[in-house]
Amino acid sequence: MSKFIEYAMKVPEFVKGFRQERLSTIRPLSEFFDHQRISRPADLNEATQRITYNTRHFSGNYLIIIMLLAVYGLLTSPWFLLSVIFLVGGFTAINRFAPEPVQVGEHVITQKGLYTALFVIGIPMLWWSSPFLLIFWLIGSSAFVVLGHASFIEPPVSSEYSGVEQV
Repeated sequence: MSKFIEYAMKVPEFVKGFRQERLSTIRPLSEFFDHQRISRPADLNEATQRITYNTRHFSGNYLIIIMLLAVYGLLTSPWFLLSVIFLVGGFTAINRFAPEPVQVGEHVITQKGLYTALFVIGIPMLWWSSPFLLIFWLIGSSAFVVLGHASFIEPPVSSEYSGVEQV
């Protein structure tokens, strides 16, 4: 349990570092949706070069798209959302309100018993909500959008000379 609390304390630090590293690379929408640079790649080699350049160049934008698709997937899958809320809320409630055993009538209810009941109800509920369907949908839709955008946007001319050294 102490390991969980230790990891939970590192979450704000991780989010702050994540925001500084990844989200600082967000390109303006005018550059991301520049219709002047849209063209069909001539062959697979050119498409691969475009994908390689654009996934690095627009990584922050692509990350936001993937996060938006994940939120959309969660909101359109109410059983999955309900089961996740049930498990997270139950875990939080047990930690907050039942750290010590409680005497109810002749029965003693322990934290271990509450966790067992939570998982006996929550895990089948989660399984029934088809989490793998959501995961594979997210992977497929993200790949389609990101690879589609990255292969059809031409890199700027300056990217051709980025590896050339100045003398």
